[in-house]
Amino acid sequence: MKIDQSTPGEITAAGKLCDWFASCPAALIAFSGGVDSSLVAFLSRRHLPREQVLAVISASPSLKLAELDDARAFCAAHDIPLEVIVSRELDDPNYVLNPGNRCYFCKHSLYSEMLGLRRLRPEAWILNGQNADDLADYRPGARAAQESGARAPLAECGLGKSAVRRLARQRGLRCWDKPASPCLSSRIPYGQRVTHEKLRRIDRAETILGESGFPVVRVRHCEREARVEVPADRLPALERRWPALRRRLLALGFETATIDREGFVSGKLNRALP
Repeated sequence: MKIDQSTPGEITAAGKLCDWFASCPAALIAFSGGVDSSLVAFLSRRHLPREQVLAVISASPSLKLAELDDARAFCAAHDIPLEVIVSRELDDPNYVLNPGNRCYFCKHSLYSEMLGLRRLRPEAWILNGQNADDLADYRPGARAAQESGARAPLAECGLGKSAVRRLARQRGLRCWDKPASPCLSSRIPYGQRVTHEKLRRIDRAETILGESGFPVVRVRHCEREARVEVPADRLPALERRWPALRRRLLALGFETATIDREGFVSGKLNRALP
């Protein structure tokens, strides 16, 4: 991934982050292991004493198992205290039925758990990794963050995704070029039920493709079909390996598996929303 030099505006925004954290008394970070929340956790630990920082990640069925391992390794490498919780969104029928605002119910479950942790450290701010570009995207989970009083230092200081990656690279974070990996439920079309079985099948399918040379991949679980998206320039490579990969996907329990010839498009399933 190519990252150019920071712009003057981004340098100013990065400076604002230092002032932002100077006013933060303690931090509870909604941590996913992605580059955004990793940078927030890293900066929290850099600016605050260890006992005033806690990264919180949910080992829910919608999180890739590899992402949890990566999150643990990141926090260990940077001396960031980590709390692994289990949010219970699959116990909520509003989430399982997979409406267009499904993400709200997931984040509501997460932030409810974090508010519980905050009772033990009432001075702490709840932080998340929302960046300035996210403000223009469809993210119903942002409402749950607002309801909990969560703060978003990256967005508040005007840092978009590219700036976040540049700053993470400058700070020596190995995850600076990590592909985005939203929750596994985002691979299931709205209106189709979210189940533990589907989530684990998606996780295993994307692991197979990732280990086969396709780190940027989405396996859309469309009823019993696996619909595979990779970047358009990787489609020829996928087609060459497709017969063997298709057999492995069918062995996971899919009845059929197809390649999406349009290629990978982030948030493609949102097209079905009004």
